Amino acid sequence: MTSDLLFVYGTLMRGFDHPMAKLLSVNADFLGEAHCRGRLYLVKHYPGLLASDDPADIVHGELFRLRAREAMLREFDMYEACGDGFPPPTEYVREMLKVTHADGSASEAWTYLYNWPVTNLPRIASGRFLGH
Repeated sequence: MTSDLLFVYGTLMRGFDHPMAKLLSVNADFLGEAHCRGRLYLVKHYPGLLASDDPADIVHGELFRLRAREAMLREFDMYEACGDGFPPPTEYVREMLKVTHADGSASEAWTYLYNWPVTNLPRIASGRFLGH
């Protein structure tokens, strides 16, 4: 399954003064706030998302529709240092994830899941990177 939707929960969100956030903002349409099941951890100055089956584990973020899906996903794969050309295990992996829109509807979207151990990382219990 493929999608032109991208769920972001960290430094790619609107409001971050980061070149990749700016790249996203000019090459995608902001669809609104969304959330997914998962746990959020503070890795360094950026977060990492782990998928979860527990309905109480919620991570909040934003949903975008990519205008040039393949080109943009390649750019974000390079930024997240995952995919072809990066030796495993990479810090992040791009996977499809069910996300819930603010109106309660659901979609499948690409996101970047954290792929390294979180044993010593602080959890962001609120599920919100902004304001943690």
